[in-house]
Amino acid sequence: MKNLKPLFFENSKVPVWLSKLAPIEISAITLFCFVFSRGEISEKTKRHETIHFQQYLETFVIGFLLIYLFDYLYSALIKKKGFTRDSYLAIRFEQEAWECDDFTNYLSSRKRFSWLDYPLGGEEYSPPNGDE
Repeated sequence: MKNLKPLFFENSKVPVWLSKLAPIEISAITLFCFVFSRGEISEKTKRHETIHFQQYLETFVIGFLLIYLFDYLYSALIKKKGFTRDSYLAIRFEQEAWECDDFTNYLSSRKRFSWLDYPLGGEEYSPPNGDE
């Protein structure tokens, strides 16, 4: 499964539409095996979104969605970060993807369930600058 890659769709309106519902401006998004991007996709963004695809696979899709929502609500409500970019960055799936998308060989060496190494609520995590 480690070698599986999602299908990339550039110049898509999907991130534009979803940004109207989200607390962040979405430039690219992985929806199971599909990655939709507003414009052309950089290699770094491909790695970021492929990390999410691998997370989807190891949590059987529905697990990804439930954990993603749980982590976001935990940060927003329990950690009192509100429905903000900070809560989004505290999601364990996002922590792994943001921290590791610069490493060109990360996907080939990534251990399954690596997102579990990141803290719930993102206490020890330093968020990056810029949007996904």
